[in-house]
Amino acid sequence: MKAMILAAGRGERMRPLTDVTPKPLLDVVGTPLIGWHLKRLVAAGIDQIVINHAWLGQQIEDTLQDGAAYGAQIQYSAETTALETAGGITTALPLLGEAPFLVVNGDVFTDIDFSQAALQQLDAGILAHLILVPNPPQHPNGDFALVDGKAQSDGEQKYTFSGIGIYHPDLFADLAANQPAKLGPLLREAMTQGRVSASLHTGLWMDVGTVERLELARQAALALG
Repeated sequence: MKAMILAAGRGERMRPLTDVTPKPLLDVVGTPLIGWHLKRLVAAGIDQIVINHAWLGQQIEDTLQDGAAYGAQIQYSAETTALETAGGITTALPLLGEAPFLVVNGDVFTDIDFSQAALQQLDAGILAHLILVPNPPQHPNGDFALVDGKAQSDGEQKYTFSGIGIYHPDLFADLAANQPAKLGPLLREAMTQGRVSASLHTGLWMDVGTVERLELARQAALALG
């Protein structure tokens, strides 16, 4: 299975840090934030990785290069301007191939076991498998409900989408490359057809979206050792 790390965001809430450094390269205990994903992906046996970028993207390429330092084989999908999640994935499809692939938001910090995620096979007709997490304080209402192994738009108990999922290329069949497109509407449409499965991760996960949460990620990294 191949993986894609989404790294094209501007990181507005983390300015001024991200004025000169792309958010995925912010330091987390001696390793760039995106480097934690690379290490965990390679440890899980996933070494063919696509990274998209836009803001200060050349810094990402210059830092990570071909991925050899992490034991990975990295290819890059450069965007002139950020294309949103679905637009970025659609544009990178030629690099990802025709089989289902894992996608990881570059700005989260987590102990999700990517080897277990890679074992998640999309059943016939399923277009996506989402990993959900308990709602953090900054997102108390969640995103999707989890009912009998399926993700639903509505429900009494909603969980937060972790930004980590497995997708079949067919989910993006109606989108054009190099055009901005959001992932949410695609997922919600597929949910109405019962074509999105999901699971709940209750371990470490945080959205590193502010300077304060960057410091929390550093503390969590120290605890992981």
